[in-house]
Amino acid sequence: MKNLKTLFTAVFLLGAVVMAFAFGHSGEAVGLAGITPVAATLKNELAEKELIKQFRHENGWLSEVRSKNNWVGNDAIKIPKRGAAPTVLINNSVYPIAKNDRTDSHVVVSLNKYDTENTTVTDDELYALPYEKVSDVQMQHREELEDTTAEHGLHAIAPAGNTATTPVLVTTGADDGTGRKRLTSSDLINLKKSQDKLNVPKQGRVIVLCPDHVADLLDEDRKFYAQYQNAKQGEISMNYYGFKVYESTYNPTYTAALAKEAFGAAPTGYEASVVFHKRTTVKATGTVKRYMRDASEDPEMRENTIGFRLWFICVSMKDEGSAAIVSAAAV
Repeated sequence: MKNLKTLFTAVFLLGAVVMAFAFGHSGEAVGLAGITPVAATLKNELAEKELIKQFRHENGWLSEVRSKNNWVGNDAIKIPKRGAAPTVLINNSVYPIAKNDRTDSHVVVSLNKYDTENTTVTDDELYALPYEKVSDVQMQHREELEDTTAEHGLHAIAPAGNTATTPVLVTTGADDGTGRKRLTSSDLINLKKSQDKLNVPKQGRVIVLCPDHVADLLDEDRKFYAQYQNAKQGEISMNYYGFKVYESTYNPTYTAALAKEAFGAAPTGYEASVVFHKRTTVKATGTVKRYMRDASEDPEMRENTIGFRLWFICVSMKDEGSAAIVSAAAV
């Protein structure tokens, strides 16, 4: 009987902690006061695990990128680099066939650190509001982290400039009335041709269109328009000129010299649509930490303070499949 009572007490306490995470602070401003440090730590861990569980970048271009969390250690990703590929012999008649070692290596890249600014929620608010604001604040922090990591990730995998292995093409259409040349279906065919000439595998090509280019194609191509009308959650077409097509509202910009502009800088050029290949692009999530100060620990302001830190990266492992097409200025 004594053991049963102990088990019941343990289950009750665990349930209380889980409910505290799920529903946050009640209208009576019940916080961490009276909860043991172990329970408070568990509450933070539950919040962190929940953020990771929900952090999926679903229904967008990042869902196409392979997740390699198993490559992560100490918030750095170890990217393997294959050694030399074997030579293929055709109708060989010379024996013994040569044998060679393959020496592999790896590159270690630190994940990017993303911190949200803290949000405060006063006990007065919690008493007056008809909904659970702390839980809603945590959800908002996760949503903002998802948006920012996706925006930063797309900028990271876009080519730095026009090179022999990372082509950055320009649009050739008519002036759209703002001094910008429209994207045409012929431009996309040329983009496809650039990938074909570089022997980029046909399966796995993805293009993320910027808003201007989506509008251009809707205006020009009825086939694209029909596919767009049937779009599901940001995905436009399974196969459009050899690309799986997504759209985004946060594409990188390029200068007139086709150099990628710095992330977060005031743009001087036009936005670009970005191409990547699923086989050579990876993403990874490292640790996440919730920073929480309860109102009971803030006697002056009596407000709860919440913030998050997340380690994440989206990166191209090599140039293969990396390209872009930028709107040109109409002269």
